[in-house]
Amino acid sequence: MFLFDAHLDLSMNAVEWNRDLTQDLYAIREREKNLTDKPDRGKGVVSFPEMRKGNIGICVATQIARFVKPDSKIPGWHSQAQAWAQSQAQIAWYKAMEEAGEMFQITNFEQLTAHLSLWQNAASTENLPIGYILSLEGADSLISLKNLEIAYNYGLRAIGPAHYGPGVYAYGTDSNAPLSQKGKDLLLEMDRLNMILDATHLCDTAFWEALNIYKGPVWASHNLTRAITPHNRQFSDEMIKALIERGAVIGMAFDAWMMIPGWIRGKSTPESTGLKIGHIVQHIDHICQIAGNADHVGIGSDLDGAYGKEQSPGDLDSIADLQTIAPLLASRGYADEDIEKIMWKNWVEFLRVAWAG
Repeated sequence: MFLFDAHLDLSMNAVEWNRDLTQDLYAIREREKNLTDKPDRGKGVVSFPEMRKGNIGICVATQIARFVKPDSKIPGWHSQAQAWAQSQAQIAWYKAMEEAGEMFQITNFEQLTAHLSLWQNAASTENLPIGYILSLEGADSLISLKNLEIAYNYGLRAIGPAHYGPGVYAYGTDSNAPLSQKGKDLLLEMDRLNMILDATHLCDTAFWEALNIYKGPVWASHNLTRAITPHNRQFSDEMIKALIERGAVIGMAFDAWMMIPGWIRGKSTPESTGLKIGHIVQHIDHICQIAGNADHVGIGSDLDGAYGKEQSPGDLDSIADLQTIAPLLASRGYADEDIEKIMWKNWVEFLRVAWAG
């Protein structure tokens, strides 16, 4: 079955982790096996061949570069200019992948439908380019709204204003504060450009303010449910209801600590907790029950988002294993039509509406 993954940090892996994603996944792991600078060295689960194997023909691919102040415990760049430069290295990599025929940038609905048709009608997907919609995770790298205009012109179509902690435009996970004036101005300019607001990572106060200010399309690329995994990173039922009212789709993330309660990062393991891909169905069910339908859930895996097999479901060896979600949903009584919606159709329908103008 075709699969649309709404959140992958591909350029971060390529530029910061120094991974050649065009290579075989197991060759990438072998090359990293003696490295210790990152906790997921030798444990990555994403490569272009594995995406093609899993029939993941379209993704939302990110730029990410956080600015942090001197007293921050969170890693990041020491000036917005440095963060901008890092984001530009990432876009240069995406453009290089386009030139190599590995990726194809999608910026409007006509391109989306043409690329979808290419994948669905191909005899083999082995050598097809992977379509990507460019998103910015955390807006810190935008020095000013002039940078936003530059980014829009090179294809940026979605922005999550916050990431972790205090941000220039909005506070994110494990922090809480109202939107800054810069954050409000950013939302107004995004609205003018008809960009997509990604509600993922917004702290509670900023979430509600953003939904009140922003009139354009809203999605949540990679978020789970607070009712199942109690943490400010997840959405409360009230937040989920508000997103549903806005026509949003919420992408299911596969970072272990988000999937089940009680996971201790750096200590828990998939083996010790029994975490499996099937645990995601609980979060899918929860949102579908609130919505009364399957129209507001998708896949936004966040795989290799600074973690690998050590913090993924135990039965997930590569991103291609996301295909097992379909039979898991079928075993829970989901109709084929609803399974297709969750695997890809909801994202496509969202973009049809968002890009209609």
